[in-house]
Formats: sequence, structure tokens, C-alpha cells
Amino acid sequence: MSECVLCGIVESTVPSKKIYEDDSIIAVLDFMGALPGHCFVFPKRHYTIMEQVSDEEIGKVFEVANKISSALFETMEVQGTNIFIANGVAAGQQAPHFICNVIPRLEADGINLQWNTKQLSEEEMSTVELKIKEQIRDVVSFRAKGKPEVAEKKAVRISEEAGEENYLIRQTRRRP
Repeated sequence: MSECVLCGIVESTVPSKKIYEDDSIIAVLDFMGALPGHCFVFPKRHYTIMEQVSDEEIGKVFEVANKISSALFETMEVQGTNIFIANGVAAGQQAPHFICNVIPRLEADGINLQWNTKQLSEEEMSTVELKIKEQIRDVVSFRAKGKPEVAEKKAVRISEEAGEENYLIRQTRRRP
């Protein structure tokens, strides 16, 4: 995919400041970011939108985004972060490659990710609820059967790490 800038970053044909890389995921500083420290986290394989990305890779993307968010709090003295995905052109996606933005935030930084709310009628809410439930039923039943056991084991492992203060505990102390 030579016309994709992000694939060029993966192939090292486009210069970048890589802050994380493993066999399937890469994170780079956005050279035209909202604030210093704005990062992109994305799969090395080319996917146009999130729905094409495997569950395993999505999990890795969010794991890396979480670590970067923690690092931004610790090193850049930010007051918050946005983890943001523009999924599809109508949602503001500008690159033809799925990315997760990690945006450092400061009070009154001028970044506006807000929208005007719309009040739906009870009938509209019920219609939308049924449509979404129908579509995701199989996914939820699969998750309910297989995934919680794995998640519980990981949570135990994280809480039992010795010799190093748990970053999850540190995050709770950052409340403004």
C-alpha cells in the first residue's frame, strides 16, 4: 500500500518518531498533532476502518493507547487525555488507515471534541436499541462464554506484579 502514509511509516519509507513498536502494532508522534505528545496507535497491517481489524489487534491498540495515556500524564504533566477514533469519512477520518489517536489535554487548550445533543423519542430509542441488540447478539454471547476468564486472570497478574508500583493504582491518584 505505497499510497498510504501510515503503511509508509510501517515500511520506514516515511520518516516518523516511533514511540512503540511490536510485531503487529506501532505508535508514532503526530507531527501535526493537537498538542505536543499527540500520538497515533495503529496496526501494521493495512485496515481502512475499525471493523476490519481483528479483536486481538484492537485489544493491543487499546492496551498501547492506555500505556501512552499513562506516560503522558506522568511525563508531559497533562490534565487529561482523549482516546479518539474517527471511523469512516463521515466521522472525520482523514487517513485511509485505521488509527487510534491519543490526545493529551490541558484545561482551556482550545481543542473541541464536543457535539450538540439530540433528544430522541422513546419510540426512536426503542427502535435503535432493538436494531443494535439484534446485530450484536452473537458477539455478546460469544464474549460471555469465553472471554471473562481470560480477563480475570490478566487482572490478577497485573495486581500481583512485584517490585514496581502498579500504573493502574497511580492513575487513581491523578484525580483533579
